[in-house]
Amino acid sequence: MEALITSLSGLGPFLLYFSLSILMLLLFKWLYVLVTPYDEWKLIKEDQNLAAAIALVGAFVGFSLAVASAAANSVSLLDFAVWGLIALVAQLLAFALVRLVFLPKIAARINDGQVSAGAVVGGLSIAVGLLNAACITY
Repeated sequence: MEALITSLSGLGPFLLYFSLSILMLLLFKWLYVLVTPYDEWKLIKEDQNLAAAIALVGAFVGFSLAVASAAANSVSLLDFAVWGLIALVAQLLAFALVRLVFLPKIAARINDGQVSAGAVVGGLSIAVGLLNAACITY
């Protein structure tokens, strides 16, 4: 019984970190959809656009990797929040850089449903998320 009580002593911090993680993911979703020149939700729900779905899921996974690293390496809830927001900015900047500098027509290709374009954006988002996560260490 004592082992169970000891295990559950971390439930409060878990709930705080997990709740903040979900809030950051929702904030990321909201901002990501704002910076993309197409409406992911419309493309996915109404048009069944697989390219948009792959790009969006990749963005979520990439950001979640970075947030997971921030949670694992933080020394406090405030530290976690700060590094989570830094990760958010890094992910959004990476998308903007790819879209504006390296692949300027990628948004139109996703909008047109080209799965290869969605896979590139999704894959790059995950790659950036992995790098982002690796850099959030002490």
